Amino acid sequence: MSTHTQTLVATGESGSLRNTGELLGRVMLAVLFLMSGLGKVAAYTATAGYMHSAGVPGVLLPLVILTEVGGALAIIAGWKTRIVSLVLAGFTLLTAFLFHTQFADQVQMIMFMKNISIAGAFLMLASHGAGRYSLDGRGTE
Repeated sequence: MSTHTQTLVATGESGSLRNTGELLGRVMLAVLFLMSGLGKVAAYTATAGYMHSAGVPGVLLPLVILTEVGGALAIIAGWKTRIVSLVLAGFTLLTAFLFHTQFADQVQMIMFMKNISIAGAFLMLASHGAGRYSLDGRGTE
């Protein structure tokens, strides 16, 4: 096998791994938001009460649900990924600072750091895009 053929085979294999990894990464990142948004629909009144107890008007709950569910579906599909990722990064940072700043509570500290990490993942997704296996990547080679 020539060096050129070996390079093409290696590139194809690594490209396929990268494309699959990007798809799985998007799904794994987004499923948290999809489940969270659907959970808020199922426990609407309790969630609105929790938001109110944190000083956030419960009237914003429909927008929160739309952001979580709609954003998750867009990320999974790879549609408008860069823009949606920036929105979800901002949303995740906002929720960290609104709901998880009681650092004396170890669980709240972990939740805060989890949100920071997730926002970082969304920033990477915004920088790199959704990849080939996405609506954004249709027709790309």
